[in-house]
Amino acid sequence: MDNLQSRGHLLTEQINPQSKDLDSLSTLEIVDLFNQEDTKTIEAIAKARIPLAQTIDAVAAALKQNGRLFYVGAGTSGRLGVLDAAECPPTFCTAPELVQGILAGGTAALIKSSEALEDLAPDGQQAIADNQITNLDVVIGITAGGTTPFVHGALQEAKARGATTVAMSCVSAEQVPIDADIDIRLLVGPEILAGSTRLKAGTATKMALNIISTGAMVRYGKVYGNRMIDVAVTNDKLHDRALRIIEDLTELNRQEAGVLLEKSAKKVKLALLMHWTGLDATSGAALLDQHQGDLRSVLSEQ
Repeated sequence: MDNLQSRGHLLTEQINPQSKDLDSLSTLEIVDLFNQEDTKTIEAIAKARIPLAQTIDAVAAALKQNGRLFYVGAGTSGRLGVLDAAECPPTFCTAPELVQGILAGGTAALIKSSEALEDLAPDGQQAIADNQITNLDVVIGITAGGTTPFVHGALQEAKARGATTVAMSCVSAEQVPIDADIDIRLLVGPEILAGSTRLKAGTATKMALNIISTGAMVRYGKVYGNRMIDVAVTNDKLHDRALRIIEDLTELNRQEAGVLLEKSAKKVKLALLMHWTGLDATSGAALLDQHQGDLRSVLSEQ
């Protein structure tokens, strides 16, 4: 990759003319400037709609074949990947192994910066080897400036192992080409605080990850309509949400919904299937397994 002296041309490192007097602005003007600049994240996502859709389809196909999704990054980019991965089990009741985040520096780097580790491409390669990535998996390398050696090393190793690779960055392909099967470019422009990619670049990255993971889980059968029917009922808030989903979709009252939820071992998807088909929990669970957990697919055959 480019050496440190040659990166000033990158879009993520350029100076934003709109914020050249940032330290002279009033507090309200600073807020207004952020609001104005953040609209560019929406535009960036819209322009990346095709590779985002391709990534969703690739991830969903991998999950249906018992593959996994890995996010790989350093610094802010890596932390955003870890965050998105961590949200999948409570939202979609997925196993922690199904969607994982690989962060340069490991768990310690979540709370204490270890930016120097991003310069080690062999560490990225080793992380892929350590996680035993195969051709069934999808690896998304996240690097705002596009040059992070740790991410490039990970993508190179993942590609060598036959995995589907996705690159996500906030610079153009002309500035930094990245060898990946799918190339997502989130071109939000220079940051208000020059080079601080935790701002617009981070926001656009978070939005893109939201779209990818949620879209893939929809395609994977974890959603019915717009309800998270595989929600993990692990606390009072989620128990209430589960009851409301059942109430809304079945028109049962709250007490009846509670009984049904208990009969299904607190599995909302199974509870709905039991209500709509009259099956018991064991038979319903077996039928869902035959359809890879896709409730709509099951119901289309009833």
